[in-house]
Amino acid sequence: MCRWLAYQGTAIYLDELIYVPEHSLINQSLEARKGATRVNADGFGLGWYTQRSVPGQFHEVMPAWSDDNLRSLTHHIHSHRFMAHVRSSTGTSVSRSNCHPFVVDNWMFMHNGQIDEFEKLRFQLERLLPESLYHYRKGTTDSELIFLLLMKNGLSNDVSTAIKQTIQDIEHAKIERSVQLPFKASICLSDGEQFWVVRYSSDGEPPTVFIKVEDQSVCIASEPLEKSKDWKLLKPQTITNFHGTDVSTTQIQLSNSFMQ
Repeated sequence: MCRWLAYQGTAIYLDELIYVPEHSLINQSLEARKGATRVNADGFGLGWYTQRSVPGQFHEVMPAWSDDNLRSLTHHIHSHRFMAHVRSSTGTSVSRSNCHPFVVDNWMFMHNGQIDEFEKLRFQLERLLPESLYHYRKGTTDSELIFLLLMKNGLSNDVSTAIKQTIQDIEHAKIERSVQLPFKASICLSDGEQFWVVRYSSDGEPPTVFIKVEDQSVCIASEPLEKSKDWKLLKPQTITNFHGTDVSTTQIQLSNSFMQ
């Protein structure tokens, strides 16, 4: 599975988290400690906010550790809120259009995990998208589709409701197609003002997400970036909102109606 990190707070250069720490995202791309796969070499991506209305983004298909452009960009990009992602494909092609984070307008999204047996569910889930959102579908991943389903379910109006409805849509499709394996997700979302992080799995054992709050900044990552007791594991089956350094968490409770 993939590895990712997100940061918001006092503006920093991106390489301060992506390269410098002892267990930086670059090191995790070579040797993840808490993921299902140790090596994450199927492309990478950056997304960052500045004073402009939409975030910048950069995607590449090379392994993150071998790309000099990534090193140069992170050394020069200065941002108060950004995301970075190294990909381990779960079956879809290695291409720029399949690299995270994904962007629609001011929204940015990245994901670690998978909809197991996705090809059985893909047609049914894609049919839920209205035409106005379907044209944003550039790649073939389950991750990008999850993002667009969130948009369809009212992400811009009520983030928590959109997240729960999207999970319910996926779980309902699994039941209809007799898919037994769990849907697993650690998700990071931003509207340019704050972050929402999801830890969810059908079996209650989602991918890890750790947070570190320090002064006026918060760092969120699949794995701690260094040995420190300051890193705290987020609880499973939760949505956590980061508004500045204010952190609030709600439990994900799904309706039983989709079981009927």
